[in-house]
Amino acid sequence: MIRLLIIDDSALMRKLLAGIFEQEGDFEIRTARNGAEALVLAGSFAPHVATLDINMPVMDGLTCLSRLMVETPLPIVVVSSQTPEGAETTLEALALGAVDVIAKPAGTVSLGIDRIQPMLVEKVRAAAGARLRPTLRLADRIRHAMSRTASPDQPAPAAPPARHRADQPDPTAGLVLIGASTGGPQALETILTGFPEDLPWPVLVAQHMPASFTGAFAQRLNRICPLPVSEVRQPTILLPGHIHVARGDADLIVARRPAGLIATPVPSSPSHRWHPSVDRMVTSALNHVPAGLLVGVLVTGMGDDGAAAMARLSAEGGQTIAQDEDTAVVWGMPGALVRLGGADDVAPLPDIAQSVARAVARACSHTREATCR
Repeated sequence: MIRLLIIDDSALMRKLLAGIFEQEGDFEIRTARNGAEALVLAGSFAPHVATLDINMPVMDGLTCLSRLMVETPLPIVVVSSQTPEGAETTLEALALGAVDVIAKPAGTVSLGIDRIQPMLVEKVRAAAGARLRPTLRLADRIRHAMSRTASPDQPAPAAPPARHRADQPDPTAGLVLIGASTGGPQALETILTGFPEDLPWPVLVAQHMPASFTGAFAQRLNRICPLPVSEVRQPTILLPGHIHVARGDADLIVARRPAGLIATPVPSSPSHRWHPSVDRMVTSALNHVPAGLLVGVLVTGMGDDGAAAMARLSAEGGQTIAQDEDTAVVWGMPGALVRLGGADDVAPLPDIAQSVARAVARACSHTREATCR
């Protein structure tokens, strides 16, 4: 049996969520009305996984999460509102160690809960099997969150220095393609903040995440990364050294226009299970860019999205990197790539940024010197 702790101040939400998992037949469930109750139950019930609301009385979700990750660490799926404020606090929760997020249904909850039920169950099952590794700088993040709670007037951290990047596409440049799911936001933060400021290729990121969160996620990354980061909300010219995050609940594809390569959001494909689809992003890139000018990266996440397309990328002469099992929260996606024989490099999370930089340099060395600045 999977022991599940549901943490939510809404009696209706607790009842609906408990009903969903009771139907599954293999969950033992306890509920908590706030963070203080959750801390007590985490010790006595010893759950394998928890769902967590953010806005609660007595003890809010972020404070509860910070305490849980120190005192009784366990995988947590945030079930959050879709408001802009909800998006920001949800990203704080992911930075503190939550492994996944799902948006609460808009409108009448009792009518919308059926729509999210299949994805919610799959996310919670995957989280229950997740391995919690010491997250890079997690202790510092928790101390920072607690200090901000104690001192709300503390100045915000300084923005990264102004980044002067090329404002024209490079017609001969390649692309870095990154796919992630469960545990991905923390992994992506580690990778993208480690990229060199002179990375000569555009970077495309497909992180399985609802649309209500991807914009705030891109903004958060833009504040901490050495390269500019933005969400792809419309057809966007791909510029060297820019990071483009796919919009949630849609797919991102690569196309070629007279001005150069573009990334554009398109309606999610029913033939792909997860969105933004990594497989669809990589396949579209292969249709317009030689495989030798593509570097594919697959990191933590459930399922196998991206594995088939990246195995093809490798077979056609591109370079692929899979996160290793020891540092992945869920080794589903990168593990599938390894099992297909499509991973040219299997690297621990802290080494992936440099592995990408080396792969780009190798690809550049096969082109004219003037191609890569």
